[in-house]
Amino acid sequence: MVSVLKSTFALSRLSLLLYTLLIYLLRLPMLLFFLWRSKADPAYRQRFAERFAWQQVPATAVGGIVVHAVSMGEVVAATPLIEKLLLQYPDLPITVTCTTPTGSARIQAAFGARVHHCYLPFDTPGANRRFLRKFVPQLILLLETELWPNLVRQAHAQHVPVVLVNARLSAKSARGYRRFGALVQPMLRQLSQILTQDDASRRRFLALIGASSQTLIPGTSRAKIQHTGNLKFEMTQSVDLTQRAAALNSQWGARPVWVAGSTHAGEDEILLQAFAQVLIQQPDTLLILVPRHPDRFAVVSKLVADAGLSQAQRSLEQPVTAQTQVLLGDTMGELMLWYQLADVVFIGGSLIERGGHNPLEPMSLAKPIQSGPHVFNFAKVFQWLSQRQAVVFADSAETLAQSTIDLLQAPAQRQLLAERGFALYQQHGGATTRILQQLLQLLPSEGDIRRVKRDDANEIWYDPVLVEAGGFSKPSQSFFDPHSWLQFDAVIGQSTGRNTVWFVQAKQQRWVLRHYYRGGLIGKLNKDRFLKVPVPQSRAMAEFQLLQQMHQLGLPVPRPVAALFSTQKISYRADILLELVDGSLDLSKLLRQQALTPAQWQQIGVMIRRFHDAQIYHSDLNCHNILLDPLGKFWLIDFDKCAQQEGDIWKEQTLARLQRSLNKEAGLAADNGQSWFVTTAEWQLLKQGYSE
Repeated sequence: MVSVLKSTFALSRLSLLLYTLLIYLLRLPMLLFFLWRSKADPAYRQRFAERFAWQQVPATAVGGIVVHAVSMGEVVAATPLIEKLLLQYPDLPITVTCTTPTGSARIQAAFGARVHHCYLPFDTPGANRRFLRKFVPQLILLLETELWPNLVRQAHAQHVPVVLVNARLSAKSARGYRRFGALVQPMLRQLSQILTQDDASRRRFLALIGASSQTLIPGTSRAKIQHTGNLKFEMTQSVDLTQRAAALNSQWGARPVWVAGSTHAGEDEILLQAFAQVLIQQPDTLLILVPRHPDRFAVVSKLVADAGLSQAQRSLEQPVTAQTQVLLGDTMGELMLWYQLADVVFIGGSLIERGGHNPLEPMSLAKPIQSGPHVFNFAKVFQWLSQRQAVVFADSAETLAQSTIDLLQAPAQRQLLAERGFALYQQHGGATTRILQQLLQLLPSEGDIRRVKRDDANEIWYDPVLVEAGGFSKPSQSFFDPHSWLQFDAVIGQSTGRNTVWFVQAKQQRWVLRHYYRGGLIGKLNKDRFLKVPVPQSRAMAEFQLLQQMHQLGLPVPRPVAALFSTQKISYRADILLELVDGSLDLSKLLRQQALTPAQWQQIGVMIRRFHDAQIYHSDLNCHNILLDPLGKFWLIDFDKCAQQEGDIWKEQTLARLQRSLNKEAGLAADNGQSWFVTTAEWQLLKQGYSE
């Protein structure tokens, strides 16, 4: 078994190495491709520094959430979720990345300065390390099938959760991924969650990730792979969309409008042939032709001219007159405007074997829909539309022309198609809410944690509920200075072990103030400075996040009040404020005074098992870190250098550490002539509680 695991691990490492080598080799061809594309769209030769994560990142963009949506379609789908994130986390920066100029333009148009925006760099280890070091994200969201092995691996290594949202996996794609299982499986296992558009995708991801893999999120009963619904059923329209469409309608007059959206090479010719037949029956019809890619705008304009049709080009702001037969939609970001103006909508990419494009946009506007036969990219949605008789399929210029004529001449039929499609759209809503509920489990909401950035040198995280209960609107650096509490006579005690821990009182709140010190021999030379790391990985912030996570899981730990990260050049210092478990005694003191009942020993075992079931590794499980409060509840404290950890081997090791701690205290008690109320029988009771 061990040899199989070793060979599997070696194969996955080799696959990642070969993939990375391929990406390095492709960087130059990709840059040359961008330069070639820039002949049609200059944006392709701009902002190259972002492709390598060499750009400067403003301090206001650091430490938040990164949402990656590859291009315009994914940006449109992600927009409702991003809006919800902006509301849910008003104090956290949101960075939205993409890989195409069309996606970039959509991001800037939709969000402006409310989000930070850049391109996601090439998927090399170096570029991803720079990206993560500069942005220091708390959470990364990848849209649909944007899986980048090096990005996921680097984020996982830095303990940054990565969630694949609105995930879609067709049967064809699943077969392709299986051929590269040694690369894909480790990447999928490193994802924190996979939230799918549909149940078929959920089942395919489960099969792909492997039956032996962890199917539950550690420490929870929540499945790692869940069907949360399709974000594209959540689209919101700009408030002025109807007004803009009405203004154009008034200019053009009352004439039928047929919109062909997101068309590709090979089907524009078919559409123009069909339109020529439509004009025979409906000579006043206006065709709005919208090519999918900007580099085809000029080509399609020539096709229209060669067909002998009069045209207006939107990019040139040419007016649509009564003589205009075709409006070429050669601008970006206006497809929804054209759909709003449509009497009938044709979904492009479906007359050829491209797989079709998203029908949800016209569905959301209650428009009747036509499509070609090739719709495998959105097979499920088109299946639902077909079952409800809410779409008309055509496979040639002739059948397309006839269906268009029939619909334009039958307003009641158009209305019926539109109503059926819109009802289907409304039925499948709610994905944004379900996805956000899952994300809140990984990243506490703004009601649980906020950040205060003083300057580049200091950062404070805090729980606003606890801070407000202590009589403060927000914390300052004085929170972490014992002398400030002494000045207000708010120090109620201290613990003088290896290092001093202070107990302070703020109104009715009692808190523990702890500074982080180095231990061992190095601590004699360097008392409290640590090598600089990303803020979330620092000692205080890592413990703060872990305590919040454990509190959400209902584990008996003190809640964190605030944490300070204070940096200088290559090092940092750290402090943390925690709730005090009032009136409690640790086991080392308690067992010198009295014996515990058998039920209490079992209770300790049950408590430790709860932490282990949640995969919480305590690096120093000893009798000083287990407390008993006046109500008879046991607590576990001091989670510095602790974390969620996979596997089971370490669990017995931590139990053995606790047993050694009890034996050590027994020896010290004997040396000092003190009582010690522990025997082998008590340890067996603890183990019994742990095993139940």
